[in-house]
Amino acid sequence: MRLVPVLAACLSLAPCGAARAEVPCGGDFRGFVAGLKAEAVALGHDRVMADRFLAGVRQDPAVLRADRAQGFFQRDFIDFSRRLISQSRLDNGRRNATRYDSVFTVIEGRFGVSRGVLLAFWALETDYGAVQGEFNTLNALVTLAHDCRRPALFRPQVFAALTLFERGDFDPATTTGAWAGEIGQVQMLPADILKNGVDGDGDGHVRLKTSAVDALMSGANMLRDLGWRANEPWLQEIVIPDNLPWAETGLGHAKSVSDWAGMGVRARTGSLGPGSLAASVLLPMGRGGPAFLAYPNFRVFFEWNRSLVYVTTAAYLATRLEGAPVFDARNPEPGLSGEQMKVLQGKLTERGHDVGGIDGILGEKTRAAVQKEQERLGMPADSWPTAALLNRL
Repeated sequence: MRLVPVLAACLSLAPCGAARAEVPCGGDFRGFVAGLKAEAVALGHDRVMADRFLAGVRQDPAVLRADRAQGFFQRDFIDFSRRLISQSRLDNGRRNATRYDSVFTVIEGRFGVSRGVLLAFWALETDYGAVQGEFNTLNALVTLAHDCRRPALFRPQVFAALTLFERGDFDPATTTGAWAGEIGQVQMLPADILKNGVDGDGDGHVRLKTSAVDALMSGANMLRDLGWRANEPWLQEIVIPDNLPWAETGLGHAKSVSDWAGMGVRARTGSLGPGSLAASVLLPMGRGGPAFLAYPNFRVFFEWNRSLVYVTTAAYLATRLEGAPVFDARNPEPGLSGEQMKVLQGKLTERGHDVGGIDGILGEKTRAAVQKEQERLGMPADSWPTAALLNRL
């Protein structure tokens, strides 16, 4: 389900500064694989092991089709979250919270990551381990490394998988997972497994596919490594006044919780976080839709996935699994279709804005550009693109 996986920095056992010739993307696939073998040896891997590791690798066209077809992320937050957050997922989450209560207690003490957060990722990534993906992981990684769309992201993952193979923790023929190379119950890339994998059940191996304890502890360790702040909130539904300065909302703007409270923002249930904590008002569907206060930990979700609608859904699900009520959808103004969004992104690009690509997905960069144009045009600058804005542009 991830839109863009995490990329770790130094991914092999060789020194980070080791000189090597990176094989270029594209061209003949077998020649590309031969280049990967040479690069692996330059990184310090054993030639025989590299040969064995890559002996049966194949290009997978289904991986490329999946990489190009991510239209599900074009849905708005209300639609997306309602499709992904079912009663069954909530019920299973609560059952797993009870089943692994002692594990989550250890995780919360050791890593400071709340159980709701891990349960949410576990639910959305693999339905608590039930659907982990059937793509051959090595084929997926090498296919995406060979493809010239994002080769720098995936080529290092091939060598990380080779290191796992050398350790006896990766079988090139049988290891399967998501189309983008993620493995296991919380879907981690090989480099992330190398860096953050935890043997939670004490069997001497990190088995993210078969051991829920390993998967949960590894996921928590990865979140901490990505900057998770122990025992702090991440997202909270709020009630906002009609006169909130909309241009000061959005993830690009932060104020103290006390300042937001002084402007009339209040928690829908319970109380707001500590007054000194920085936070942003997030309006995923504009000033007429659901409203949330996003705390510093919310940013860490973007290191797991770059889609704003996915991140907001995951963060909101985590609050639901810890007792929060269903969000108040309110009455947002209709948004744009995927094709209209592409037209809007084209117009924003023509005006000098960086929208991160014309893909029809309302990401953080597109929202920031929308807010700037709304402000320039004298419209309520709530970052929600509408037909009225498109017509004005």
